[in-house]
Amino acid sequence: MDTTRASIPGQHSLPAEWRGQKVIMHADMDAFYASVEQREQPDLRGRPVIVGGPRDARGVVAAASYEARAFGIWSAMPLRQAARLCPQAEFVPGRMRLYSDASVEVMRIFRTYTPLVEPLSLDEAFLDVTGCERRYGTPQTIADHIRDNVRAAVDLPISVGVATNKSVAKIASTLAKPDGRRIVAPGTEQEFLDPLPVRMVWGIGPKSEARLAVRGIRTIGDLARHEPERMGELHKPAALARGIDSREVEAERTVKSVGNEVTFSRDTSDRDLVLRYLRQLADHVARRLRAKRLAGRAVVLKLRYADFRTITRQVTLETPTDQTREVFGAARDLLLSQTSDGDIYRLVGVHVTGVRSKTPRQLALRTGRERDRRPLEIAMDKVRARFGDAVITHAALLGSSARMDSERHAWREDVLG
Repeated sequence: MDTTRASIPGQHSLPAEWRGQKVIMHADMDAFYASVEQREQPDLRGRPVIVGGPRDARGVVAAASYEARAFGIWSAMPLRQAARLCPQAEFVPGRMRLYSDASVEVMRIFRTYTPLVEPLSLDEAFLDVTGCERRYGTPQTIADHIRDNVRAAVDLPISVGVATNKSVAKIASTLAKPDGRRIVAPGTEQEFLDPLPVRMVWGIGPKSEARLAVRGIRTIGDLARHEPERMGELHKPAALARGIDSREVEAERTVKSVGNEVTFSRDTSDRDLVLRYLRQLADHVARRLRAKRLAGRAVVLKLRYADFRTITRQVTLETPTDQTREVFGAARDLLLSQTSDGDIYRLVGVHVTGVRSKTPRQLALRTGRERDRRPLEIAMDKVRARFGDAVITHAALLGSSARMDSERHAWREDVLG
């Protein structure tokens, strides 16, 4: 049964303080990947859960449950460090398809309230619900019903912040965690912001926080008392500290790149093994492009060596592509142009940039055995979607999958908007 908005009657009036004001919400799933794993494995509920891979792998934490965060564990921390901090934690590999399916349903619920939904990632989004009160109720009512409907649909916790602009709404949702709701009424923004640590302002990282502390600026209120134009590179955060944020909720965010990376469990000098991983990465990236009806103009190779030296190399294609063979061919040529005997690798990645919506492909003059393999790749996508990734693969990977599967590694997937 679809419970979305089922209990919201029509015809409401807006509270006096909100009249003439924007109503912006920031909705953020709580410890999203870890919460999905706890939902799928009920015996993990109430226990520290770390998503990212085995405890002795060289990858990083993709997500940590709140029980794990109590031990000081956060996203992007090395898995081995997380294991030292919380040896009793349950380490699980990531399952992106599972998280993506939950995200699709959550975003669908958001869009039943307003078309102005700006996803920031799989697990968070801004919503502009200005003018929706006549049908759905007060800002508080809308926030509560969104949370209830998400819980009913996907059985996952979500926190919502409500304010007159994006910056304050995002801070409010952070303070509402876990599984809560925080409303910042119009006119109370500065009172709400003043006592909070300055690092909560967008654009203030650890280095900026340290520089501000030297100047005696430790809270948002401290920063708000400085004129933005006198703050140099921090003029935008200084304006946000005063509750000023004119950014609109953008319903259509432009995807700029799609990429996948793999960190090897052990450094390797085996170029053939790296090439096989490169083909698999190219296949993942191209499949994601096709699924989103996107095509990209440039292919980027990322290499990290055993000494942590990292390079990126890029090639621009003649026409945008979403085909595995074309992505892999470009990435392979980049790899072979960069490698030399004695190189030892830690990480390899493939990204496609210059991404745009797929348009009918211009027919090109092809000679010899060249042909458009896209129909074949789409057919493979459908088979994998129905029966799993293992049922069909590229011939070049046959015989190597056992070796690749035996290698413990950390995968990283990204879509940059």
